[in-house]
Amino acid sequence: MITLRSKLDVADNSGARKVSFIGVLGRKGKKHAIVGDVITGSVKEAIPNSPIKKGEVVRAVVVRTHFPVKRKDGLVVKFDRNACVVIDKQNNPRATRVFGPVVRELRSKFSKILSLAPEAI
Repeated sequence: MITLRSKLDVADNSGARKVSFIGVLGRKGKKHAIVGDVITGSVKEAIPNSPIKKGEVVRAVVVRTHFPVKRKDGLVVKFDRNACVVIDKQNNPRATRVFGPVVRELRSKFSKILSLAPEAI
């Protein structure tokens, strides 16, 4: 669960390094996000000469959270840090690579992100 103004690592090579959570798209009035939610975020850190600049507002998908994700089979998945992947308006990733594992809950809606990731947990 990610609350307002939380800082997330960016788990792709889009050029952004840290994103601050602003809000959840599609969940009016909600102040927290879970894995698989599309969020808006402000870029706090970016690498030089990248297409994404510091201060830009971007859309992203939460791919890892420190808060445990409980599955129907009883398995609980928890990561060390919160992370997201920057996407465009058609829900396609703006990057060509995704770093680190992502959860399998993204399979139904974000299959492109899942195919770019090295591991699905």
